[in-house]
Amino acid sequence: MNIGQAAQASGVSAKMIRYYEQIGLIRAVGRTASGYRDYDAADVHELRFIRRARDLGFAIPEISDLLGLWRDKSRRSADVKAIAEARISDLRARIAGMEQMAGTLEHLALCCSGDERPDCPILDDLERADPLPEGAAGHGRMRGALARR
Repeated sequence: MNIGQAAQASGVSAKMIRYYEQIGLIRAVGRTASGYRDYDAADVHELRFIRRARDLGFAIPEISDLLGLWRDKSRRSADVKAIAEARISDLRARIAGMEQMAGTLEHLALCCSGDERPDCPILDDLERADPLPEGAAGHGRMRGALARR
């Protein structure tokens, strides 16, 4: 099957398939006499594996490791589990960071009167040059923004 058919069957775009081949995540497939890539069912299965791993948030290097383990029938499941647990930890940290951002924005929105006046603590906070320290929720910065109102 050609790349368009493989893309449709796997749910991975043709552009991404070419990219995965370029970076060595997947092997270069054979070509037809006219030069078109020629994929088989095993290639599509591998592309589905990659798509599912991407859907679960794995980065390309992790997917490469997972593919290597998937292909290695003598693998240790502990190695696969370690990769999954690292991804879980990263996702939980990202979720916490996003919850923190949402909390800061909620607080800023509550402090904004949202009326016809030009004063806005949201914009005051955004214009500040100092970044939030790691792990700070940002609520303390509002004191300065509110004091300037």
